Amino acid sequence: MSLVALAPPRLRRDPAGARAALGLAAILVAAGLLALAAAAAVLTGPSGIPMDRLLAALVGAEGVLDRREALVLYEVRLPRLALGVLVGAGLAVSGAMMQGLFRNPLADPGLVGVSSGAAVAAIGAIVLADGALAPVAVLLGSHFLPAAAFAGALAATLLLYGLATFGGRTSIATLLLAGLGVAAVANALTGLMIFGASDAELRDITFWSLGSLGGATWSRVVAVLPFIAAALATIPFVARGLDALGLGEAEAMHLGIRVQLLKRVVVVAVAAACGAAVAVAGSIAFVGIVVPHLLRLAIGPSNRLLLPASAVLGAALLVAADAVSRVVVAPAELPIGIVTAIVGAPVFLALLVRRRAALSL
Repeated sequence: MSLVALAPPRLRRDPAGARAALGLAAILVAAGLLALAAAAAVLTGPSGIPMDRLLAALVGAEGVLDRREALVLYEVRLPRLALGVLVGAGLAVSGAMMQGLFRNPLADPGLVGVSSGAAVAAIGAIVLADGALAPVAVLLGSHFLPAAAFAGALAATLLLYGLATFGGRTSIATLLLAGLGVAAVANALTGLMIFGASDAELRDITFWSLGSLGGATWSRVVAVLPFIAAALATIPFVARGLDALGLGEAEAMHLGIRVQLLKRVVVVAVAAACGAAVAVAGSIAFVGIVVPHLLRLAIGPSNRLLLPASAVLGAALLVAADAVSRVVVAPAELPIGIVTAIVGAPVFLALLVRRRAALSL
């Protein structure tokens, strides 16, 4: 009989139960942070709506806001909040999935070239909207830029699959190298289009490339919701497989994981979430690296806990960063990518130094 079985009940340990409780606590804490960030995002801004009237409108009171104030709340701040939640959750979960897939805590969705493909297509749409793509721009209207980014993300994903898949098997190493190649080509095309852009187009490209939720509308929220929701819906189906993949591909196969199918599902989910996020918010860095890393330090590497917690904390981080971007240089608006880079880059460097120190032991 083991010593654990002989121990009094209060001395017995249940590591799995303890991890589950810790993961649940982390999700609840992240939800609390999201609620605080959402309140700050809704209650702050240059419009000057009195807080007591704003709170009354949010709890359902009628007639407390005039027409302008109601327009600001329901057509500007609330869709911006909803878009921030979706984009933050999508980027953070994409980062956590990619780190599990590559078995590397420093992996990022940009490694597979999806963000680069979406970005170069969107920049091309900005530059060519008054030229070769003018008929398409007129036809799609406000959906022109998101549609271009979706198309770029899809094209990059299909290209990567074609390069990395042979004989029905997808090589992660080839996928990584192909992603770097796609990113290099995308950067070259971006530079070429910037070289031929006008001053007005350069301003749009610069602001978009730094990331912003300033163009949030309910139609954009509805447009990206299916893609990000589909990526989040894969969490229960890929979490166990990603945990097994951390032991190695051969070990995961012995545990009954369909590794090739897992790779495909994860890459398509990341493509959907990142393509949607880049389409409506531009390039926002470090959310996909920093959020999963912080949670991994707090609750461990289990993806069954890490992925849902990343979704909630990623949403909270992006909503908070957006609130800061709107007040730090008010009445102007700081691109949200600058805020996330200021916070994320030092954390990323600290994690890199910590990992280097661990590998040198």
